[in-house]
Amino acid sequence: MRTLIVVPTHNEAANVAEVLDRLREHVPTADILVIDDASTDATRDIVRTLARDEPALRLVERDTKNGLGDAYLHAFRIGLDEGYDALVEIDADLSHDPAILPTMLDVAARGINLVIGSRYVPGGTVVGWPRRRTWLSRWGNRYAAIVLGLAINDATAGYRVYRADTLRSISLEGIQAGGYGFQVEMTYRTVRKGLSVVEIPIRFQDRVAGDSKMSRGIVLEAFLLVTRWGLADLFTLRRRRRAYRDAVA
Repeated sequence: MRTLIVVPTHNEAANVAEVLDRLREHVPTADILVIDDASTDATRDIVRTLARDEPALRLVERDTKNGLGDAYLHAFRIGLDEGYDALVEIDADLSHDPAILPTMLDVAARGINLVIGSRYVPGGTVVGWPRRRTWLSRWGNRYAAIVLGLAINDATAGYRVYRADTLRSISLEGIQAGGYGFQVEMTYRTVRKGLSVVEIPIRFQDRVAGDSKMSRGIVLEAFLLVTRWGLADLFTLRRRRRAYRDAVA
């Protein structure tokens, strides 16, 4: 499969060179697109320097920080327009091990619509997070699974492979979430379309260098959106049941 790996960045100078080197080591035939949102450190300079000797590496420079979801949507549209078969999400902070990506791509090549690198299936682990953040992540995923009816253990995971036909099927228009809720929304759309999802266990390593982009606002956005989608589904189901009863009465 012709593959585009998307790496969103914002002030990742301490990590970006290593993650790009490791991606090239483990997936040498893939192209890499770095979407940088308003970095004020040396991130852009590092990527520009690497791209001079690496034609498969590109940098898109954006002047404002529009959120993780917006960065991925921008990159996905580029990938779809250019005819890629698979599009990869991976963090720039070395929390996702590029060594597992060939396995994820192989699963996608067998026809699986969405492959998730999962922390919360057997064999998956989280290293370096404080207990409070691990608890928040696990219960956030359980809440999303219950409210949205998702048989997914790690709907917030940011390590993913989408087949291009999956993105076309679920449509990129009208995506509401800008932060980490973006991952839940994309999973939700995929499941609602009846498309296949497989979770591959990964070892998630908390960043060693740089600052986390997580904030209370991002968590609150995800919680409110999941709740709204769940209520909308509940009301829709009730309307359908009422219409059915009226039709057979």
